[in-house]
Amino acid sequence: MVASGSAQSDFDYWDYAAPEPNLRQVVLEEPACWSLAAMLEQCLSRSKQTKLGCSTVLVPEQLTRRIAQDVLRLSSTEPCGLRSCVIQVQLEAGDVCKRLGQIVCDTSMAPTFELTLVFKQEPRSWDGFRNIFSRGCLSSGLGRTLILSPGFRLVKKKLYSLLGPMVTEGC
Repeated sequence: MVASGSAQSDFDYWDYAAPEPNLRQVVLEEPACWSLAAMLEQCLSRSKQTKLGCSTVLVPEQLTRRIAQDVLRLSSTEPCGLRSCVIQVQLEAGDVCKRLGQIVCDTSMAPTFELTLVFKQEPRSWDGFRNIFSRGCLSSGLGRTLILSPGFRLVKKKLYSLLGPMVTEGC
């Protein structure tokens, strides 16, 4: 029991105690992670013949899941979380960067931050890959296989900040 003249009451103690883990939040993040990984895979699939000119894209095991976890981590500091995120998806092949698509996490919300996801091409795949981008000829690339590297880059840009756009980069 705390004396009545004490500076800290029982109520104050509970204010400073560490919060209990929110098990519901952990359970809810798992479906969000799988859903986001599926959206990334769909974006790659749509880009195969239209933007990359290939028939197959080989993705390292768990790459889209790791990216989804990083996206969720970067979204966790935002007031509306993942719902206010727009993801620009790109592929870096040598010195060429190709835009593959855009993922809008919640179309009913105005985005407050943007993530640029840059997949990287495995250096040993597609020797003539840069020629496809420069020629714009997709038919010659059909039947080819693009192999993605396990590395990627995520760049976070806050769209509405009092300090102006803020950019955070991580891998």
